[in-house]
Amino acid sequence: MSTSTSAVDGLLAAADREWRALGIHRRDREGLAADLRAELDAAADDGLDPTELLGGDPAEFAQRIAEEAGVDRIPPRYGQVLGVATAGAVVSLIVGFVVATVLHELFVAAFDLPREAHVPVWLAGGVFYGGVAAFVVAGVVLALRVALRGVPRIRHTANRMALLLPPALAAGTAAAVGFARALDYPLTPLAIGIEVALVLAAFLAAAARARRWSVTAPTG
Repeated sequence: MSTSTSAVDGLLAAADREWRALGIHRRDREGLAADLRAELDAAADDGLDPTELLGGDPAEFAQRIAEEAGVDRIPPRYGQVLGVATAGAVVSLIVGFVVATVLHELFVAAFDLPREAHVPVWLAGGVFYGGVAAFVVAGVVLALRVALRGVPRIRHTANRMALLLPPALAAGTAAAVGFARALDYPLTPLAIGIEVALVLAAFLAAAARARRWSVTAPTG
């Protein structure tokens, strides 16, 4: 690969990152990239440094040509979306724990299981925490649709979060449990903080991915 070709590929990658951040749809990014590559290749054939065409800031140049092309763009608003999603998750987590605990007490009071009956711990825990997780996902979707109902493509974002959050929460919880088991389940503030951070990181990663997916996907 020649030096000029490598430079063109690097500039196109920088431009594509900016177009993604602007919320430009994939098909529009491909069209912009094809036009920009043609210009950069032509400049290289004329013996010019491709970076000179873009100036000192490739991201700014990419934003300018996107505006000139008039392509559709949807501001991702990651901070706003993640903030509302997190708030909805916290509230629904509390509600979910309360509801799951009350239902557990009612179930125990209503059904007198025989002594020989044995419910596996993993099954009981899975039902309990699975129910709480369902509350969290539902709370996030509801919070987004209500609090951000005027934000473009927020319904698409909420639907994609409903799809991505369950496996993400499961993976984050498994990582937290694995960490705790490796250290023999310590109850120190640092250990608990790390476990919470693992789950939170998985949650935020899935939420951000859902928003990026919705704003960069074709509308057709």
